[in-house]
Amino acid sequence: MAKDAKVQSKGETFVGDQTETLVESAPAGEPGHKAIWRTRLKSRVRNLSRSTQFVLAAALILGLTMFFVGKLVSARIERAAVQSAAEAGAHYMEAFLEPYVQEMSRDSGLSAASVESLDHLMDSRSLKRHIVSIKIWRADGTVVYSTDKSLTNRKFPMDEIAEALKGNVVTDLEDLDQEENEFERNLHVPLYEIYAPLRDFNTGKVIAVGEFYEMAASLEQEINRIRQQVWMVVGAATLAMLTLLFFLVRRGDKIIQRQQVALRLRLLEQTRLHVSNAALQRKITTATQEFSRINELTLRRIGADLHDGPAQLLTLILIRLDDLAEHCADVDQESMETIRGAATDALREVRDLSRGLALPEINDLSLVEELQLVGQRHEQRTGTKVKLKLGQLPEEAPLPLKLCIYRFVQEALNNAYRHAQGKGQVISGDYLNGMLIITVRDNGPGMAADALMGDAQGRTRLGLAGLRHRVESLGGMFSIDSSPGKGTAVNAQFKL
Repeated sequence: MAKDAKVQSKGETFVGDQTETLVESAPAGEPGHKAIWRTRLKSRVRNLSRSTQFVLAAALILGLTMFFVGKLVSARIERAAVQSAAEAGAHYMEAFLEPYVQEMSRDSGLSAASVESLDHLMDSRSLKRHIVSIKIWRADGTVVYSTDKSLTNRKFPMDEIAEALKGNVVTDLEDLDQEENEFERNLHVPLYEIYAPLRDFNTGKVIAVGEFYEMAASLEQEINRIRQQVWMVVGAATLAMLTLLFFLVRRGDKIIQRQQVALRLRLLEQTRLHVSNAALQRKITTATQEFSRINELTLRRIGADLHDGPAQLLTLILIRLDDLAEHCADVDQESMETIRGAATDALREVRDLSRGLALPEINDLSLVEELQLVGQRHEQRTGTKVKLKLGQLPEEAPLPLKLCIYRFVQEALNNAYRHAQGKGQVISGDYLNGMLIITVRDNGPGMAADALMGDAQGRTRLGLAGLRHRVESLGGMFSIDSSPGKGTAVNAQFKL
């Protein structure tokens, strides 16, 4: 039987056995069990250290690689050993058989004398220790001589002898399952067959093929010994590489673990600091709001004191001056008018100060109503026009924020009146994506963005720096848009 046929037969047997085994061993609930098994396996693998996971993966990959390398090397060594033994045996047998087949260059078969000589040769005790059977093939696949006489003059497939007819030595460790090998199978000993070309002495042409079966016990022992050596070398090399890789990865794994511990400690420290900072921020916000409330109360008290104190005294002075002017004819009227004018101006200024310091009750006002109120009061106080451009603003807002917005708009309008003569005064308000935006602009001469406002006498007052501090104390953002000749826009943004 041919080699391809043998391989096909083995493959069919293996597939059939494997399929049958899988079907018989598969229980009814196997898919569920497989899923549970995979989940447990993945969980256990994830719990392993990185170095262990690497070694397992490397052992799998490297093991498979070295397994195939070992198989390939073993197969090559086995093939080389068999081929070497076959060629040696072929040269040995050619020396015995070629003298008896020279007549086949003229005839199609062997003479009775040649057959008798070959039988006598096979009875040799020294030859029987190595060679158990001989066949001589004609070029058409007919057996012209065989130790098993039942095969003589029978024709068989030419798969193996075709290569030998080309002058090559063909060999294989056979399972002896071909039809012509029944005699050899019944010997029940390990054999390997060799096909050797037999040539004409004169022309060197291949005139027949000699097939002989040699005892394979010693050859198999030698092959097994070499195979063991190969696998020992491959195994030792694989183990050495895995050990080296393990120690290298283990070292890196320890470094990573130390870094992870350090990072966890830093993360815990950062978390603690974040919590502490958040608590401090809340305290700062509460303190700022409380300070704003106390500041407004203080301003109200100062305004009330001005109204109830100096304002009343100045009023009394004006009344007394009127009485004095009526009952004293000798009083210098020009001096009286000067004193009355000064007192009147002082009273007006004190009342303006007290009115500016004391805020109206804005607890119950919405942001829209508050902005309308501050614009209206500015118009009443200055006689200028204030335009409102208000979008959809929140109905509710904290009191500190309302106070801050009122003071911001009030001071920005005062600056617009003082430095832009109240031209183009506009209050804008909008609420977009959680951001409250308040803007006061004018059409004055403009200014530098970081300028601080001061009066003609050089006295400092609550200007842009004060506005910035007031807005930023509540977590807002303060900005100025201004350029010479294009007016000024003062912006405050608060995140609600």
